[in-house]
Amino acid sequence: MDWGSVTWLSTMIPVTQIVAAIIFAGASVTDFLDGQIARRRHLVTNFGKFADPLADKMIVMTAFVLLVEMGLAPAWVVAIIVCRELAVTGLRLIVVENDGEVIAAAWPGKIKTTSQMLAIILLLLNDFLFPDFRLGTILLYVCLFFTVYSGIDYFVQNRSVFADSFASKK
Repeated sequence: MDWGSVTWLSTMIPVTQIVAAIIFAGASVTDFLDGQIARRRHLVTNFGKFADPLADKMIVMTAFVLLVEMGLAPAWVVAIIVCRELAVTGLRLIVVENDGEVIAAAWPGKIKTTSQMLAIILLLLNDFLFPDFRLGTILLYVCLFFTVYSGIDYFVQNRSVFADSFASKK
């Protein structure tokens, strides 16, 4: 189904990209708000500490894969992002399995998620908002940096998990 396009500053933008950006922005804002509400009302649970970042990863990875399909993001960047997300999720599962504790999201991971969500929105709306400037692409590379940095930070901060895991197998 073709919903048509919107012309803005001599650039045609598919309406579906605008609708997708609005829906994704709404999901991002509600994700932020539910975390704020949980912290303010002292409703933080182990389930929430595990499920909320997992839901973030699912929506972000899905959006990035769709951006590759639409030709708005390079596949190699998205591949790195997806690999990092899967690796960190695997680490979090190992910690839950071994220790029964959930690793809460650290600040580098929160910055990573925010930059990813902003990059997705700007990649969808870039031609509409900034037709002569690739702000969405620039933010994609910024989010790639934070994605790699926070992934390394996660593994460094939790290196004892691997030491304990290898020690118990000997």
